[in-house]
Amino acid sequence: VMSVVGSQPFIKLMHRTPSISPGIQRRHTLPASEVRPLNTQDAISVFEIEREAFISVSGECPLHLDEVRHFLTLCPELSMGWFEEGRLVAFIIGSLWDKDRLTEDALILHKPRGSTVHIHILAVHRTFRQQGKGPILLWRYLQYLRCLPSVRRALLMCEDVLVPFYHKSGFKVLGLCAITVANMTFTEMCYPISGHAYMRRNSEAIRFPAASLDSPLKGGLSGHLEI
Repeated sequence: VMSVVGSQPFIKLMHRTPSISPGIQRRHTLPASEVRPLNTQDAISVFEIEREAFISVSGECPLHLDEVRHFLTLCPELSMGWFEEGRLVAFIIGSLWDKDRLTEDALILHKPRGSTVHIHILAVHRTFRQQGKGPILLWRYLQYLRCLPSVRRALLMCEDVLVPFYHKSGFKVLGLCAITVANMTFTEMCYPISGHAYMRRNSEAIRFPAASLDSPLKGGLSGHLEI
């Protein structure tokens, strides 16, 4: 089982909650923006976002609700959710894999001794699309993986239209994926995990490059990613 001790700076608040003077009553105590691992209590919110994002496009969900719960039970440390005032707005779910390329078994299995992270899905809630949240969350997730000493790379499968986006994020094309879904074919891509994550001393949060925070989704994306 992987340790996440070294990764804690990556799952704290993205922004500090502004201080409030004693004379002003706090309206709520939820953080304005937070990134943390998902758990089984988040499964329904995850599936609702996924269902809306994928059913309308391909008629298929990468993960069904029971599969979402399956991975959030076995390897919650390989998931990441972005919350705005307590509401899930974007997420990534991954699991460990132990082969050089993805096969059908990679869709349902978690291999605890594997050194490859299979990124099953990245999705953004429809009301938060075209705000750059997908690229930002992916960047943060890849930095988080650098903190896990046993992880050597990340693999994903995507439609051809998304290849330029993942290429810009550092993924390399491996070729045609062996997995097909409802007669759909996919490109398999790989991201090498090496070096150390970008961390600032005396900081509770990772600060994203200004350009990433403001840039919209590009590369033909419709605000959600199928991977």
